[in-house]
Amino acid sequence: MTEKIFPAQIETLDAVNAFLEEELEKAGVSPKLMITFTVALEELFVNVAHYAYPDSPGTVTIGIDTTGDSVVIRLADSGIPFNPLAKADPDVTLSAEDRKIGGLGIFMVKKSMDNMDYEYRDGKNILTISKRK
Repeated sequence: MTEKIFPAQIETLDAVNAFLEEELEKAGVSPKLMITFTVALEELFVNVAHYAYPDSPGTVTIGIDTTGDSVVIRLADSGIPFNPLAKADPDVTLSAEDRKIGGLGIFMVKKSMDNMDYEYRDGKNILTISKRK
């Protein structure tokens, strides 16, 4: 797994996307799958940047593994413990006006990936997503 540490700031998103694109291109991932991962990682990174470190700056370690038959992306941060999988999925049958705010981005990531796991270990939120190549 190739890892890189980024400041958990919205301004870092372009560098995060460049890292992802470089790793996926090296692995020969299709453009369609590349877009799927870009959207998913952007949603997850932005959530960490907005909510994980309310009182002080922090970092996110992003790991990407393209060696098997799936692409695996792992985000780890030392921010506020938060399990995005514990939150109920939004009711997408309701109109936008009738739905509660929040949760739609995580729901979209869940639906676009084959697997999504969370654990809190050694003071870190660790979120892993994966999808077959």
